[in-house]
Amino acid sequence: MSSIATNQNETILYYNSNTSLGKQTLPYLEASDRKIRTIDISKTNVTGTQWASLANKLNIFIKDLVNKEHPDFKKNYKDSTNLSEDDWIKILNANPETLKSPILIVGKKYYLIDTPSKVAPLLKTEGEDIDAQNPN
Repeated sequence: MSSIATNQNETILYYNSNTSLGKQTLPYLEASDRKIRTIDISKTNVTGTQWASLANKLNIFIKDLVNKEHPDFKKNYKDSTNLSEDDWIKILNANPETLKSPILIVGKKYYLIDTPSKVAPLLKTEGEDIDAQNPN
């Protein structure tokens, strides 16, 4: 069971407005005709259950949501190789800038957005095939 309420007519973006990837991704959503909801993780604390649900829907581990090359991660957690899921959640909440990339939810499909321009094809109007975009 997912702890994130989704609906076919709403697009949700989990992002950090303080990162260049987050700043570049948001305008693609705002330019669409879709109803959008944004969760800026630099201002809103995401629960551990929500992080776990996001990772599960993306078919990845919570640790894979963290950019381990980010300077803040390297500085604070350089020797951290054997962390629990709770530890990874704490890292994301304490250091939201370490989120690897924004997470886009279109209807019931979840995507990691590593390039902002990838958002546009995912926001095609209802009835068009977005399954070809490799959703998770």
